[in-house]
Amino acid sequence: MKWDWKDFLIKALIRAIRTFAQTFAAAITVGALWTEVKWIPALSAAGVAFVYSILTSIATGLPECETKTEIKEPPDKE
Repeated sequence: MKWDWKDFLIKALIRAIRTFAQTFAAAITVGALWTEVKWIPALSAAGVAFVYSILTSIATGLPECETKTEIKEPPDKE
């Protein structure tokens, strides 16, 4: 069984970027003024979530990534 690492990396990065965006959006309080948002802690929390998402993808794999299996043809019977 072989992994397509390029496909895995792309999908893991997409997942991590989505996690970053969701965490960043959650850190910005709805209804808060732009001047009241604490940007550095929000970016920090989102960055940690990004790294955690990458590490989780490496540790557990991604269900959307299929593994490549080598298909061997049966020998010809002649």
